[in-house]
Amino acid sequence: MAVHVLGIRHHGPGSARNVRQYLEALQPDMVLVEGPPDADALLQWVGHKELQPPVAILCYQPDRLQQGVFYPFAAFSPEWQAIQYARERNIPVRFMDLPVAHVFALQNERAQRAALHAGNPDDAPPPLHMNNSAVAEETDDTGAMPVFAHDPISHLAAAAGFSDGEKWWEHMFEYRQDTGGIFDAVAEAMSALRDELPKMSRMEKLREAWMRKTIRQAEKELYTTLAVVCGAWHAPALQHMPKQKDDNELLKGLPKVKVECTWIPWTYNRLSFTSGYGAGIFSPGWYAHTWQYPHDDGTRWMARVAGLLRTKQMDTSVAHVIDAVRMAGSLAALRGYSKAGLEELNEATLSVLCNGEDVLLQLIHDALIVSDTIGDVPGEVPKPPLQHDIEKTQKSLRLPATAEMKEYTLDLRKENDLERSVFLHRLQLLDINWGQNHATGGKGTFKELWRLQWEPEYSITIIEKGSWGNTVAEAATKYVNSEAEKAQHLAIVCQLLAKALPAELPVAVEKLVQCIQNLAASNGDVVQLMEAVPGLVSVIRYGNVRNTDAAMVTGITESMITRICVGLPVACTAIDDAAAQKILELLYQTDDAVRLLQHADISVQWQQSLQVIAHHTGAAPVLKGYATRLLADAQVLQGRQLVQLFYYGMSRSNPPSMSAAWLEGFLKGNGAFLLLDPQLWQVVTTWVSELEEGPFEEVLPLLRRTFARFTPPERRKLGEKVKHSSTGAPLPAVADAAIDMERAQCAIPVVLQLLGIQQTSHE
Repeated sequence: MAVHVLGIRHHGPGSARNVRQYLEALQPDMVLVEGPPDADALLQWVGHKELQPPVAILCYQPDRLQQGVFYPFAAFSPEWQAIQYARERNIPVRFMDLPVAHVFALQNERAQRAALHAGNPDDAPPPLHMNNSAVAEETDDTGAMPVFAHDPISHLAAAAGFSDGEKWWEHMFEYRQDTGGIFDAVAEAMSALRDELPKMSRMEKLREAWMRKTIRQAEKELYTTLAVVCGAWHAPALQHMPKQKDDNELLKGLPKVKVECTWIPWTYNRLSFTSGYGAGIFSPGWYAHTWQYPHDDGTRWMARVAGLLRTKQMDTSVAHVIDAVRMAGSLAALRGYSKAGLEELNEATLSVLCNGEDVLLQLIHDALIVSDTIGDVPGEVPKPPLQHDIEKTQKSLRLPATAEMKEYTLDLRKENDLERSVFLHRLQLLDINWGQNHATGGKGTFKELWRLQWEPEYSITIIEKGSWGNTVAEAATKYVNSEAEKAQHLAIVCQLLAKALPAELPVAVEKLVQCIQNLAASNGDVVQLMEAVPGLVSVIRYGNVRNTDAAMVTGITESMITRICVGLPVACTAIDDAAAQKILELLYQTDDAVRLLQHADISVQWQQSLQVIAHHTGAAPVLKGYATRLLADAQVLQGRQLVQLFYYGMSRSNPPSMSAAWLEGFLKGNGAFLLLDPQLWQVVTTWVSELEEGPFEEVLPLLRRTFARFTPPERRKLGEKVKHSSTGAPLPAVADAAIDMERAQCAIPVVLQLLGIQQTSHE
């Protein structure tokens, strides 16, 4: 049997073209391709009109879904062209790499050994991805240092004067037009490298042994002309095969696990990541262009760049394109290249078309060099039930899964938009974050803004969450119920409820409400209760728009606020600055929730609690100040009462730091009070002017933090007011009423007794 080994670079358009031409001339009767034999059954779909690359084979372990690996293919992938050639001519084609079933089992064993060695079996390291490239850092069975520290191709690149192996390979092989003897040259170069570089890891040896085993099996089946497409690094190992006995001994007793495989759509931007092949490319969009137009001198590419810039309202003429192409060609000639590559075209684009602006070059990188192209997979391909339900729902709701980000503004008063919203909220509950919900900018709750962008990694998440149910609604309900049972923190359950209600999961909502009742009844921590209330109030507001019954949450929320009002004054006393700052933010959120709730009795209870805090001598000053501010905003404190509390907070008898903290709380986020009330302004300016140098330096950071939160117009107006105000004005009177001297005389003996002073007869 004649075996022809074609060493290629994964996802290389030049390699793909060379493979196709070689196969056309060779006319083999069988083709073997580097890839997982577990997925041989999926090869029947290649050639189907609806299977359009980029696509990927997903191999995963059903009982351990964190074990998964992707094998991506683009139209310019040599493996894809080899498979397509075989399918078009109806000749056998198989994958020949080490089966993923063995790879996963070996990785599991390695992880278990590492965890046991570390003394923590529950903290096993994540599995290693299968890798066909010598770039990978793998260890042998002894746990020694990595046998390969970098890409071995870089040695050849350095010898040729190139800065990296990728650029050398592109100019030597991908851009080459004369392909005669190219695979012999690749094999010879790799053979020299393998002789010089250190030994390979056990995984690499197993993989190459299995490849040779597959070749021998084809020989036993009496095939006469065999074409083998593999990574360039493996070519010498398949051309010069050791004894069959040695390979069999190496492969003997390999562990095995159950593996399932399917086709999934892939994207060009994900081709830039290392995956099952261990090969990532930085410019898939550019490679697709060179695959379609191998003889382009840069003119077509520059025309596409110019077209993109014109869509962004940039003035780009034909003359610009001509000059850029000429510059790229000149750069290539100066560097001794046969044609301009992407680097030269980018430099010319930056200089001529972008006027030196890197931002525009980044736009070109995202839109053309990488591109957002996504593949397509036939609906008949075997898929997990949950994935089938998601795709069916996407189609019925007219929400296509694209790599390009799309925006949808949903009006929840419309039936179709409401169904879209429910579907996207359910996916979010399952951690399938295809859509991101953003604020619409309006005050109403009947509109939602969603930004949708599909990522191939969602496929493994869908398979993982498929264990909870066959439909999105079923899986989301069971998953939320499980998370609720595990949750020990009230705020977590409330967050789940806030997400479950717009997803219209009545069974899950009922379960979450029950959990909230149980946790709230046994929880006396005011901070936890305050963290939970805003989420519950936001849940209640959905009852009007989504026609969901939020009344059952209202009773829980009101009882929790009542318990907060009782315990909050105590929680504000005897605490440090960090705890006070945390409660300060919770006070703002809870007050906002109470206002949104619009319940008269609850509002009265809340204001009474704030009154206690504002007058409590042991409460943190910043909280006392903010409680006073909230009461003033609610118009509970006005006029003389407000000035009196302000005067006490800023009294000279208080340490400067306490007064500054009180002022920080009172002025939290808004300086309008100082601008509009002359009495409050006079108290503050007098207090600041009377501070000595030491205390002033002590409170200055607090004052800066306070005033930094004001808007620029407020700070400007305050500065103007300071400039024009008098510095010697007396303190305003706290009260206009005359003092009753007779009653005041009665209090003197009591005060003296409290102070321990003996009253004399003449006093």
